[in-house]
Amino acid sequence: MEVQSLPAALALVASGGTGLSPERRAALGASLPLVQRDYRFERVWFWGCIQGVRGTYYIAEGLGPDRAAPRSRLYSLNCLDWSLLTPATKEMLALAEQMKGRFQGDPSFDYSLSEINAEAAARLVESGKEPVMKEEGRLVATIELIDRAVGIVPRGAFVKTPLGAVHENRHFEGLPLAEAKKLSSYFHLTEPVNLKNKTLLEKADLDPSTDFLDSLEHDIPRGSWSIQLEKGGAVVVLRSLLWLGLTFYHVPMTKQFGYVYFGTGEKNLDLPFML
Repeated sequence: MEVQSLPAALALVASGGTGLSPERRAALGASLPLVQRDYRFERVWFWGCIQGVRGTYYIAEGLGPDRAAPRSRLYSLNCLDWSLLTPATKEMLALAEQMKGRFQGDPSFDYSLSEINAEAAARLVESGKEPVMKEEGRLVATIELIDRAVGIVPRGAFVKTPLGAVHENRHFEGLPLAEAKKLSSYFHLTEPVNLKNKTLLEKADLDPSTDFLDSLEHDIPRGSWSIQLEKGGAVVVLRSLLWLGLTFYHVPMTKQFGYVYFGTGEKNLDLPFML
């Protein structure tokens, strides 16, 4: 969510029980513009928060001109003092996917072998790598996993240039209500997977400048998204049932859209049995 529109955006997703106290909103409004200035980001998004046992991590993302480029991620325990997270590696992502249980709220906390899947730990030991991770590493890996799985944007909100860079579409004026109610109108803002497997005939009707991402209609498992009309039909809200706490909103026929995460950072592995 954009920092400037954060209060209004939080009001649009408040029906799901998400929100921040007035003190936290004021602190974010004061500190994030300074983060943008100090780190020279083009934009700063408030990503959300991950609730730990002894504390809560507030997350922000810094973006450059290319929206598809890797994002810089920062965390804070008080919404005032921000620390830059190192990018997640493949090993960190693999370990984070195997970890179970709540975050502790302490960035320096060490996860021992008992917190990691035994089979995955054995493979890491065989490869000569010590399967131990600090909570700070688990934090950035979990943010990356959530962004890849459920970080979404409306169709047409971003365009891909012939050189491959992705920019905001200045001509995007929002989806019509009829289109905003369809899962196929929303795309994952990450490297496409299903698109690469489509045949040339299936790609014939696609616009390469706007249809360069994977749509939500092919997400597995089917039924992992809840889509609803709220505020008297004025707002379309999507909620992920795979990563509980992720809420996306879009006001049809306007440029207002965004998503925020308020949760424990745990994937809902029981979803296939609940559908």
